[in-house]
Amino acid sequence: MTKRIPLSTVVAESLSEDILSGELRPGTQLPTEAELCAEYDVSRTVVREAIARLRSEGLVIPRQGLGMFVSEAPAPYVFSIPEAALGELPQTLALLELRLGVEVEAAGLCAERRSDDEAAGIRAIMEQADGLREDPAKVPLHYDHDFHLAIANAARNRFIHGFLSYLHPIIGSRVQLGHLVAAEVKDSYYARIHAEHEGIVRAIEKRNGRVARDSMRRHLHDSFERVRALALASRAEVGNTKQVAAVDLIRPIVR
Repeated sequence: MTKRIPLSTVVAESLSEDILSGELRPGTQLPTEAELCAEYDVSRTVVREAIARLRSEGLVIPRQGLGMFVSEAPAPYVFSIPEAALGELPQTLALLELRLGVEVEAAGLCAERRSDDEAAGIRAIMEQADGLREDPAKVPLHYDHDFHLAIANAARNRFIHGFLSYLHPIIGSRVQLGHLVAAEVKDSYYARIHAEHEGIVRAIEKRNGRVARDSMRRHLHDSFERVRALALASRAEVGNTKQVAAVDLIRPIVR
């Protein structure tokens, strides 16, 4: 049986949609309780519960003696990635698409805004990460997250850095590099990633925002394609044959 939606939720969501769409503009007074009761054919209790929900979300505020008004700056919904969205590779791919859009711009801003010390720090972090060349079975797919966060930090945009700080552990902890890279292609894989990193760092050092964006786009696009190959292999194969299929698909990329 379908669970019935509470009337207060129906009213709250309707009013919320009107506010977020701009139909009810910031500073606009809400209809009175009686008017809302008549409009939605519900009781005063239902209306009060709906208004309480809107208040908790920061969409409306009370003015003493006057009533409820749409907030001048309605609080945005808190961005989150539910746990249920993290269990499958297709969701990882969707997150990589989101990451690509943000990090390409972060690289360009970093090249244009970074200090000399920050550029040197980014290179040092890259060389440390790329020099390890650890066993892929023991390394997260995005082992270079400190490198990417250093670039975001030097972009001088705290929202970009905060968002990527939130996103990186979620993506990086879900897939191990060993799911994509077998021992026989380890060295060529790490060399390929280092070459991609080097292109990004050189553009940052030269303060070339356009090239930094292009280099980051290529790097993340290749990462996307590597994970997409695993997703395709996972659909086509079962059991212990997954890694073999993934390596076969990935081999042209890492050469």
